[in-house]
Amino acid sequence: MNKSTIKALYFDLDHTLWDFEENSAQAFKTLFKQYEIGLKLDAFLEVYVPNNTAYWRLYREGKIDKEKLRYERLKTVFDRLHYQTSDALIYDMADAYIQTLPEYNSLFPGAIAILDALKPHYALHMITNGFKDVQHFKMKNSGLLPYFETVTDSSSVGKKKPDPEIFNHALKVGGVSPEQAVMIGDSLEADVQGALNVGMHAVHFMPLKRKNPIHYKEIEELDELTFLL
Repeated sequence: MNKSTIKALYFDLDHTLWDFEENSAQAFKTLFKQYEIGLKLDAFLEVYVPNNTAYWRLYREGKIDKEKLRYERLKTVFDRLHYQTSDALIYDMADAYIQTLPEYNSLFPGAIAILDALKPHYALHMITNGFKDVQHFKMKNSGLLPYFETVTDSSSVGKKKPDPEIFNHALKVGGVSPEQAVMIGDSLEADVQGALNVGMHAVHFMPLKRKNPIHYKEIEELDELTFLL
């Protein structure tokens, strides 16, 4: 990657800048009290976190719709934990979760500092598979919104990462070519491979070490993005 040719950085939101698991846990803590759920939160989250990831993959691949995602990711966890509840409560809790989640605004350590350092040198953009209204409130409430010139969300484009169309749309509205842009995200499939497939550069944000292919850089902390400066 030749830094002198890079003009724009494209970030993912959830699990990259915005600490989804921490904020989600806080949202469920609130909802467990509100709905008087008779389960230990830690036991629930141990099942919910990988279950949510699996259902998001199905949603990203177009195998389920938004409503099924919201319902099934809760219903299947309650079933696995043998917790009896009604469909009405699950639907109500699913809606309440979407409303409550953006109220919590934990970012990954160093997020604001690295954005402050990068913004004078690059145009910053966002590409997210999250729901438009929810992602907007997350960015607004956490103080991220002013840093980004454009926000491309899958619901507006009609395609989700890693589909080339959402990357090409984001590049077009950002006014840069693929070779002038870097995608930074936590998902190897959606963020990294999706970006590489359209000719962008990519940085994989993954706190846990993995074997790293030679086609992209991997970082464990956001402040490691100073290599771009």
